[in-house]
Amino acid sequence: MDGYKEDAQALGQHPFTFSRQVVAICVYPELIHHPALPEDAKERARRILQHCNGGSVGSYSDSKGNSYIRSSVAKYIEQRDGGISSNPDKVYVMGGATEIISNVLKVFTSDRGTDQAGALVPVPHYPMYSHVAALNNMVRVDYYLHEDSRWSLQVEELRTALYKSRKYCKPKLLCIINPGNPTGQILSPQCIEDAIRFAEEEHLAILADEVFQSAVHKPNCEFYSVKKVLHGMGPKYYNNIELISVNSISKSYMAETGMRGGYMELLNIDPNAEECWYEMLSAHSCATLAAQITLDVISDPPQPGDLSYDTFEQEKMTVLMAMSENAKLTEETLNTLTGIQCLPIEATNYAYPRIELPEKAVTCAKSQSIEPDVFYCKKLMSETGISLLMPGSLFGQKEGTYHYRMTIPPGKEMLKIMLTKIKDFHQKFLQDYS
Repeated sequence: MDGYKEDAQALGQHPFTFSRQVVAICVYPELIHHPALPEDAKERARRILQHCNGGSVGSYSDSKGNSYIRSSVAKYIEQRDGGISSNPDKVYVMGGATEIISNVLKVFTSDRGTDQAGALVPVPHYPMYSHVAALNNMVRVDYYLHEDSRWSLQVEELRTALYKSRKYCKPKLLCIINPGNPTGQILSPQCIEDAIRFAEEEHLAILADEVFQSAVHKPNCEFYSVKKVLHGMGPKYYNNIELISVNSISKSYMAETGMRGGYMELLNIDPNAEECWYEMLSAHSCATLAAQITLDVISDPPQPGDLSYDTFEQEKMTVLMAMSENAKLTEETLNTLTGIQCLPIEATNYAYPRIELPEKAVTCAKSQSIEPDVFYCKKLMSETGISLLMPGSLFGQKEGTYHYRMTIPPGKEMLKIMLTKIKDFHQKFLQDYS
């Protein structure tokens, strides 16, 4: 049970049929004549190949991505946000969210004056942010999400973090991760609006990491993009706030982690900064066409009346229903364990419970020069073989609190076995160290 790399397909989730068919036909066009493949998959492949240089996915696309696919992404954004326009020329298709965010930080540290640039990043956050900030000479300015109000973003905390950081860096960027990783929460429109007002007051650009936007599974929960909320605040904000929005095929319901693809959409970005981005992209060629094709299918899935619509919708609902049911089972099971509190999981395939560790365990961990939650997770892995838990200290947490992020596998039977092992281990751990 190795979920360290959050790979749903490695844990048993099946690839989507239509996506695989379109990619297969594009890679080997002779399949267009195969009678077993549906006509809508063939037609999609024809349209994509018509927009590929030389009619082949083995050729380079524009550094920003295939023009046809960027148009599909722009149409998806417009539909997602209720008709707010999206310009395909402001959409950049790249090799996944990590590459995108790294390039964003490079631009914000390249020519913004002599002071070292800083980025406000939520805590907890995925460790990638720490790594790419360090690699790009960007100061990471931590602001803490409010756990007791379901990991909400609070302006008072943003302001405190910003003012303290101005002693040693020049903050340029506010990072918002929604839905949250590792927390699995969805920010309310009011939370997002408060953050936008703060960014406007403090002259910060916004980096909206929204890679889990299509992995919302809790009933009556809805994802609102930063762009949609920004538009609703009127021209003062919508025409002036610099916004970079990021999405990924890895974290969608398709979970195409190995394809390595994603996009960013730019709004109100300085032309010099945009030119810098394009130059950097040109140096790295383009995202693979297989990834771009997969992004096209996610952005423009089969529609009612298409031959593949019923199969696609059934596969999608199966994934989202399993995510919802498994999240509920995980949440309920963890909350029965002494000293563990798991908040509602609204999106993603993660649980992020808070855990109270016995003082004896804390002392033992410190004697080994490791964090107490690392000690707990290492013990669990050695005794159960489960490596689906990552200690909260990797994501950042308030001093004196302990957490772990648990990757929830797609298969219910695997999950039940895993939860039983975690429950038995936890009870034994408390007995051994109480």
